[in-house]
Amino acid sequence: MEQIQNEEGRFFIAGDGKDLAEITYAPDEATGNLIIDHTFVSEELRGQGAGEKLVRAVVDKARKENVKIVPVCTYAAHQFKKHEEYADVLSRDGEQS
Repeated sequence: MEQIQNEEGRFFIAGDGKDLAEITYAPDEATGNLIIDHTFVSEELRGQGAGEKLVRAVVDKARKENVKIVPVCTYAAHQFKKHEEYADVLSRDGEQS
């Protein structure tokens, strides 16, 4: 699998001149929390853990910057339910059900 890259507002995996997977996030202006709003994994990378690695990249960023995450994207929200170790960066204020 290709290496995770970072640009403003997203982490992504590219290959063959195109994005193969990405996760997008934006800071909440009021709180500074990171809002994960979209995750995409191409057919080429499905089932290889690419989505989980992208969520983990945002979790690592949040820990480094000492902010919380609001997982609006359903895939990211599922990952937060699946990985209890992400609880330290989960924002309870904006938690989606």
